[in-house]
Amino acid sequence: AGAETVKRAVELDVASRFQESLVCYQEGIDLLLQVVKATKDEAKKHRYRQKISEYMTRAEGIKKHIEKEKQDGKYHKQIRIEENATGFGYEKLFREYLTEIVSEVWVEDPYIRHVHQASRHSLYNFLRFCEMLVKGPCKVKTIHLLTSYDEGSGRSQQISGLEEIQQSLRNYGVTLNIEFSSSIHDREIRFNNGWMIKIGRGLDYFKKPQGRFSIGYCDFDLRPCHETTVDVFHSKHTKKM
Repeated sequence: AGAETVKRAVELDVASRFQESLVCYQEGIDLLLQVVKATKDEAKKHRYRQKISEYMTRAEGIKKHIEKEKQDGKYHKQIRIEENATGFGYEKLFREYLTEIVSEVWVEDPYIRHVHQASRHSLYNFLRFCEMLVKGPCKVKTIHLLTSYDEGSGRSQQISGLEEIQQSLRNYGVTLNIEFSSSIHDREIRFNNGWMIKIGRGLDYFKKPQGRFSIGYCDFDLRPCHETTVDVFHSKHTKKM
């Protein structure tokens, strides 16, 4: 298992997928260290230790490379969410970027609506995202939402839903600024610690649950996803809307 994991790490390394490669190197090194402990043959132990040392040196090099990219504002990580994959609730996806210094968040998504043919629950998804921000560990004070108006009769439901979220957030000391634009197409989320996350489907990458009493209805980690791509960037200065 250790050899397989390290082999995968090397493949990802060669493909310049450094973030994923680092995780595989670290897992592979841990597995190989367990093998060393269980091996009685001294010659084998020596060979394993040499390999582990090489992998550790490479992992350290990747770590430094990633850190430099962050410093230079060139960091880019891509996560591919497969069709019907589970385990991609908002906490899992965003947690590592929501450090304690995050106090301001920007959400650009044209489809934060009550009911839309392509986005059944996007208002609820946005509410779920806000709940995650309120829970911390970050100390969010301001959320900026840029979206587009729903068409026709859905507009009044959309506005009343957003106003309800706005009022509710106020009870937690969080200000929600809402703006509408008819020309918005991009979907991205930015935090004032420099992280920017672009999701192909915005916050609405979850499939409709099979029923109101089916597993995954309440817990998004258990909800199957639509296929989408998540791109994570880091720049020293998050652009303002």
